[in-house]
Order: sequence, then structure tokens, then C-alpha cells
Amino acid sequence: MVYDIKNLSLEEKIGQMLMVGFEGNKITERNIEQIQKYKVGGIILYKRNFNSYDEMLNLISELKQLNKNNKVPLFIAVDQEGGRVNRIPKDILNIPAPQKIYEKLGEEGIKQAATITSEILKKSGYNMNFAPNLDINRFEQNKTVVGDRSFGKDIDIITKMGINQLDIFKSNGIIPVIKHFPGHGAAKADSHYLSPKINFNFEELLKSDLKPFENLINYGAECVLVGHLRIKNKTKNIPCSLSREFITKELKRRYNYKGIVISDDLKMRAIQNIYGYKKALLKAIQAGNDIVMFRYPELFERASIEKLLSEAKRKKVNPYKIENSVKKILLLKEKYNISDTMPREKLDIDNINEQIQKIRNSM
Repeated sequence: MVYDIKNLSLEEKIGQMLMVGFEGNKITERNIEQIQKYKVGGIILYKRNFNSYDEMLNLISELKQLNKNNKVPLFIAVDQEGGRVNRIPKDILNIPAPQKIYEKLGEEGIKQAATITSEILKKSGYNMNFAPNLDINRFEQNKTVVGDRSFGKDIDIITKMGINQLDIFKSNGIIPVIKHFPGHGAAKADSHYLSPKINFNFEELLKSDLKPFENLINYGAECVLVGHLRIKNKTKNIPCSLSREFITKELKRRYNYKGIVISDDLKMRAIQNIYGYKKALLKAIQAGNDIVMFRYPELFERASIEKLLSEAKRKKVNPYKIENSVKKILLLKEKYNISDTMPREKLDIDNINEQIQKIRNSM
């Protein structure tokens, strides 16, 4: 399917740049409005949105049906890492965290876990996963933010395991998103609650925390999630995710990155406590994010899409920037043959659980 950006209105273009989530396990009128009025480009789902595998399938199917009359299909996204970051219903056993798998089973274990994860997601109707996590597990006290979500402390191992995940996700039709640029492992605070500051000099980050990102961008990563991180003597009090200078100079120019830039969740207190939703949404797009993510529907209202549209019409958002972002989004959806139809092949849960149990028994 080829999508012609000329057929999209300004409202539809802005919609493609938004990825939203919702609370509860029922689709509400508010969710319907997101898809059918504002024509959002993507939905991100969490474990809170379903109580069983069947509920998850029905929900994804319903979301795709709601979008069927729109011109462009939806990204159906999740951040399924395994371990503590597990968004899949309890019918399916949880795959252990990446670092634990690597420590016990090495590279083959990482490949097995990525293959299993890809099969679960693909056969359930997902098409995007916020992984691999390229953060370095620097600090012992940083277990709640990074910890075993990382592949470890070694840059070469993080790079190699990240490439393994990237390749396996892509080969199974799941779009991988590398995160959290420029590296959450260099900060001790959690951006869900605070605005983390990286106290390392930027030159040091270039040789350490940024290195896995550089390596995977050079390898062909198509999507990068930018974290709400401030860097000493670099971004001052502005999070990287909202800094046009940082995204332009350090991500796009330094690494010649041409892919899609996605903001971390604007719901996080690191953002909302400082900027509020309306201002954060506008700043995130002005900063150079191609897709802006916020997980809750009430934030969608507070962020005020109408205000964003008004600002876009007044050219407070550069029209070229909107065109460029939407072109990249459409090309990615074309490349991965994204569709609003559910997969024909069903997941064999018993077989998947047997494979996962083998991994768990080896830990």
C-alpha cells in the first residue's frame, strides 16, 4: 500500500504524529474520538488494558476496526522487554529480563527471547515494540530505572545484543525502537517522577552511553526514543526530548540520523511538572520529534490537540517539519506493510509457554 501525503489534510498529518494510550480495559467515547476525529497515527497498550490474552486480541481488533475508514493504518505499539517491563497478559509466562538472560544463556538466549517475543507480538496484531533498551547499567542504586533491563555494562555486548534484537524484530515484521537516547543509565533519577540530570561531561558520554546508539544507528535503526534527560553543560534545564538544538545537532547531524524520532511519554512528571501538557506537546514537536507519545486520554484532552492544530495553522510549527515527519511515518508503515487487519495465524499459547519455561528453567 502506497500512501500519498498529498491526500492528507493538516489535521490528518498532525494525527499521524501522535501516539496515545488509555486507562482501563474498555474502549470509551474518548478513545473513539482519538481515532475517528483526530486520526491518531498510533496506539500504545499496557497490561492495564486487558485481563487475558483473549481480551487483548479483542481490544487490538476493535482498535483496528475503529480505524478502518481512515486513510492510514495504526501503529499498535508496546514496550515488551521482559522481566519488570512485561506488558503481556498473565496467560503467557513472563520472559526474564535481558541482563539475566545474557548472564545465564548468552547470545543464544537473547536470540531465543527476541524470537519468542516477536511471535507473540506479531500474531497478536502488534507492529511496533519499544526495544531494544541500549542503556548502560551503570549504577547499583539505579535498579528501578535501568538495572537488569539493560544488557549490562559492556558497550560491545550491549551493541551486539541490541543488533540481535533489532534484526529478529525486523525480520518478524515488528518495528524496533531503540531507547532511551542519550542513555538513561547515566542518570540516577527516574524520569517517571523527576527530571533526571546526567552529570557526566558530554565528551565522556560520546565514548560511553551514546556509543551503543551510534552503533545501532549506523547499523540501520529506524526509530529512536529520546528520554527526558538533562545533560550537565549541554542541555542545561531542558530535557533532551524537548531540546531542538540537542535533537538536531546531536542525534540528526552528529550521527546523520534520518529515521523517526519519538519522544518519551509526556505523561512523566519530569515533563508535566515543568511544562504542563499543552506546552509540552507543542515543544516536543517543535524540538524535532516526529511522533509524540502520551499514555492517558485525559492528557490527550489537556494537551489540547485543538491548540496544537491552531498553532500549526499559524505556522508556529514549521510546515516543512510536519511534512518531513509525516513522510517518514508513511514510508515506515509502507515498508512494514502495516495494516488494520488482524493476523490470520493464531498464537499457540501452550507452545509459547513451553519455550518460555525452558528459558526460565535455565536461569
